[in-house]
Amino acid sequence: MPVKSTNRPAARRTAGASKPAAKPASKASKPAAKNGASQPASRQPKSDAKKLPSLALRHVWQGENQIAANPLVWVNGQLLPKNEAKVSVYDHGLLYGDGVFEGIRVYQGKIFKCRSHMDRLYRCAAKLHLHIPVSPDDMVQIQRDCIAANGIKEGYIRLVITRGHGTLGLDPRKCPVPGVICIADQISLYPPEFYETGMRVIVAKRPKTPVACLDPRIKSLNYLNNILAKVEAIEAGCHEAIMLSQEGWVTECTGDNIFVIKDGKLFTPPPVSGENDRFAGGLLEGVTRRFVIDELAPMCDIQVEERMMKLDFLMSADEIFLTGTAAEIIAVPQVDETRISDGEGELTNKLRMKFREIVTSDAIPED
Repeated sequence: MPVKSTNRPAARRTAGASKPAAKPASKASKPAAKNGASQPASRQPKSDAKKLPSLALRHVWQGENQIAANPLVWVNGQLLPKNEAKVSVYDHGLLYGDGVFEGIRVYQGKIFKCRSHMDRLYRCAAKLHLHIPVSPDDMVQIQRDCIAANGIKEGYIRLVITRGHGTLGLDPRKCPVPGVICIADQISLYPPEFYETGMRVIVAKRPKTPVACLDPRIKSLNYLNNILAKVEAIEAGCHEAIMLSQEGWVTECTGDNIFVIKDGKLFTPPPVSGENDRFAGGLLEGVTRRFVIDELAPMCDIQVEERMMKLDFLMSADEIFLTGTAAEIIAVPQVDETRISDGEGELTNKLRMKFREIVTSDAIPED
């Protein structure tokens, strides 16, 4: 059914670059209630969507983006103004962090590595036994509708799948209809200058949640472990923190993956380090991380090796950089009080420039 329109020592960063654009929205199908269950009363009544046509036309210009003055958000089958986009207080995504999400970039109006993000979203949901009531193809169309409705050429998409409206208590069976939300907006993690100078990070004192307790490859709505490490970074005057496993292995940062350059070769912790996936390496398998390993590094004639590493290996690096959907590629010239490089290193710059060349071209990879 169609959507109802209606450093070194000092911290330095860059907000990467803003992104994606949008083309006239096509209609996305409305999620069907699972097992014929009716939509919770807390969801927006259909009549609200009738107000949207006039609201969708109110835009302001910001750089190359035509930004909606009152952004529209896709919530359970309807595009609604931001201030009307609501979920039930009984939604288990809110009550218990029961759900999954994806952060996705839009460049030149195209969804970067869209299929890779969709694969991860549905894979993570399956690990939680969470049925997404929208097909992957329809989910892609929902995103396109959102970026078009909000006039976004360069930006960020946040997909959220919640367990849905239920009762008090953990039982997921009490949530018959999962919630589906799509936000298309802007994001800027770090000051723009950091992308040339790099930014200082710390090593968090708080270790990663043990893999035996929670698979870090699930991008769930519960980020408390990462948030507490982020608080450590903020209190230290930094934007990011490196997180170690309980055994002292380098895993990732609070929101980014980490790479080390030594003697012209690229190293990064593996997502899995054990037989039959029993022992995960303690990190989320980032889409940008995989793009660097499989595509960007080969383009730049740089060898890559996934390997377990302790802090001494990291601290003796020639260069360090982080990757992430929102962060893109950003250098780390200092960890705690140890200087790694004088600003952004040569190979980090080479990779970052190649990345920017790709995402500002007419051939944005959407696979």
